[in-house]
Amino acid sequence: MSTSTATTPTPPPSAGLEASMAARRTPEQIKASRALLWRELLTSLWAPLVILGLAFIPYLVLIEFAPSSAGWAQPLMQYLALAMLIYFVGLLVWRTAFPKQQRLRHLRHEARELISEIERIHKRVPGKISAEVSTKLAEQALRVETASLAGDAARLEQETKTLDTQATQLLGAFRKQSAWDFVSGFAKALAIAVVIRVFIIEPYRIPSGSMLPTLEIGDQVFINKFIYGVRLPYTNYVPFVIVRPPARGDVIVFNNPVQPELDFIKRVVGIPGDSVELIDGEVHINGVPQSRTLVNDDLIVYNKHENMPWFPEHMRLYEENLDGKAHAVLQETPRARVQHEGPFVVPPGQVFVMGDNRENSLDSRYGLGAGRGVAFVPYGHIKGKAMVVWMALGYGGWFSNLFEGTGLRTDRLFEPVR
Repeated sequence: MSTSTATTPTPPPSAGLEASMAARRTPEQIKASRALLWRELLTSLWAPLVILGLAFIPYLVLIEFAPSSAGWAQPLMQYLALAMLIYFVGLLVWRTAFPKQQRLRHLRHEARELISEIERIHKRVPGKISAEVSTKLAEQALRVETASLAGDAARLEQETKTLDTQATQLLGAFRKQSAWDFVSGFAKALAIAVVIRVFIIEPYRIPSGSMLPTLEIGDQVFINKFIYGVRLPYTNYVPFVIVRPPARGDVIVFNNPVQPELDFIKRVVGIPGDSVELIDGEVHINGVPQSRTLVNDDLIVYNKHENMPWFPEHMRLYEENLDGKAHAVLQETPRARVQHEGPFVVPPGQVFVMGDNRENSLDSRYGLGAGRGVAFVPYGHIKGKAMVVWMALGYGGWFSNLFEGTGLRTDRLFEPVR
């Protein structure tokens, strides 16, 4: 009877450093490496932010396409945010209490970066690195990995220095060229960030009380940049609609067409072809009154002017309905300040906007702040649709006694913009 033993095939030198290392690892090393990788990931200060971000993406989709779900989804997101904050603080305390572990983590990071650099060189010049050089580097890299798994900081530091020296001696000019990899990698990351901000999602801070009570001063909102169509950079031109055009009831951020240096946030009340009229504060669209119901005849809201302290205002709160979209609006007294406004006929390709704080908003009725009669917002000036409050630094909340009344409003975190 003949017996045979399984041998691990030796990969060709063109396979790369990682493949050469993988061929030499034992099952126990593979298992230990995976466990260490997960431990390093979960003890990274980025871990709480990544977990929260991964949960935030489906939350945005949910509140956009199923707004009624916000009643249960928002509290879950708030609890998750609190848990991630505790997680983050716990990691900071752990790192402070165990500096040796922090040093070991730093050394492991340096070792991984060095191994990744050598791997990139293998991929960039396939076939140009001899089998002998590839084998020598792989064996030293495994010694680095073994020291890392053992948690021996002194040994890990020494083995990493040895690998660094070998890489310089054996790879020569190839390694000098790898500096370009870092530059190109940074450029790619920057390009991705720019694409996300320009075409997908962008933050916006609420600067005034014109959208009270829907949006408060200090609210930080995310705006959906692509729902109406992506504007070409440095232009006010949208070549085509992606999801749908702006609709009545949408809260939009736009570049003010009469004051281009300013961005405004208002609610779309009229779309192309609409005749918008206000009679004693009640909106009429094409002659049809839009229902509104008094909710509170003495609501206290807090407003603030630039470089001035917070001050309370007593307002009447109504729930208004535009095309089935219910939202809150404010009025100062039982009778509107201006009894009749309009009608305003919306031109093609433009929208008519108003603030929810109806008598304290420089909107389409008042030339968007220019004071020259009615002004509409062309589609090309619309940056996107406001989706959700992701941070709120407004009146009250945490630490407000330290910052003249401004604090972290945890009750408004992840509030959908309705």
